Amino acid sequence: MSRRVLRRGEVLFCEHDSGKVAYLIEQGSVRVSIRREGEPLVLADLSSGDLVGEMAVIDDAPRTATATALEDTLLLVIDREHLAERIAQTDPVVRALLGGQLKRYRSMLAAVQGLEAPDAGAKVHEDVAAIAKIRLESQLREALERRELEMHLQPLFEIPQQRVAGYEALIRWRHPERGPISPAEFIALAEETSLIVPVGEYMLHEAIAALVAMRKRGMEPLPFVSINVSPRQLREARLIEQLLVWLKEADLPTSAVKLEITESQVLDYGLVSELLGKCRAHGIRVALDDFGTGFSNLSHLRELAFDTVKIDQAFVRDIETAPRAIAMLEAIVALVQAIGADALVEGIESQTQLDVLQRLGCRYAQGYLIGKPIPLAQVLEGR
Repeated sequence: MSRRVLRRGEVLFCEHDSGKVAYLIEQGSVRVSIRREGEPLVLADLSSGDLVGEMAVIDDAPRTATATALEDTLLLVIDREHLAERIAQTDPVVRALLGGQLKRYRSMLAAVQGLEAPDAGAKVHEDVAAIAKIRLESQLREALERRELEMHLQPLFEIPQQRVAGYEALIRWRHPERGPISPAEFIALAEETSLIVPVGEYMLHEAIAALVAMRKRGMEPLPFVSINVSPRQLREARLIEQLLVWLKEADLPTSAVKLEITESQVLDYGLVSELLGKCRAHGIRVALDDFGTGFSNLSHLRELAFDTVKIDQAFVRDIETAPRAIAMLEAIVALVQAIGADALVEGIESQTQLDVLQRLGCRYAQGYLIGKPIPLAQVLEGR
């Protein structure tokens, strides 16, 4: 970035000039004005810390006002590429709101000047994706209130015992207009807002209700249910305390639930270490999810005592044909066992893969060979 010095009374830019750069006032002050019926009309007097000229840069439109230095002024020059990069990194909803504000502001200026409002069609347009995102957020709130989100359960197979020992709780949403919506889409949306906390609480309640239903059906021994916990839920001071209350009210043992946190969340060692301590004190087990998906760091396993490590399906995809893949999986399972944790391998789709896990001494397997995610009603029916 460069700097520009204006002397008192010097014009920075005029109405109708092209807007290739914006300015941050570091020292001094600038008056922004327009011409109305041939006379100047002051819109604003800006000073240190204010931006000037950013509108034309954001929407690639001509200047709609004149900027003049009220005193000797030092400006930091912000080019279009620099500003565009920052805007592109913001949430699309924020970009859409910004575009709408600019459009209304330019229309207001045109009305004051007695001019026709500019056609901002190609320059300041409502971001269709952003508007859809706003609608989806509102609909997700309504779905929560109406309890329309569904919990599906995917079986977790305990290999030494040759039985389904537990289930992973997975959230599903069937939109009334769009049909099934990918969890990757609406969970990401919930993460960006405060919705992830009520969504997480919803799943905890549903999981506990499922356990109660399994007990009533006479499922013995009672399976455990594994529940994913979001980063924002981890920061909730009373997450474990609330869970303990709900378990007590349902007369369920703390061993009936297992919490799962992804590797990306483990980067906050202090937060996760505190969570693990609370869980261990009350007999709640915690699993490290998606080990080997890009955030893998042996420090996670060294510093944090997880009960289970879920090994990503990428490590089993080629074990039927690639000796190196088997060797890597064997080493990871051995490492997990050496630190006193249970190994669970995801993505098991063939009997050969399951046989390899049994030979390696892996405790749990998950995947379509074992079973796909299904509603609670089908679990209770034994399907």
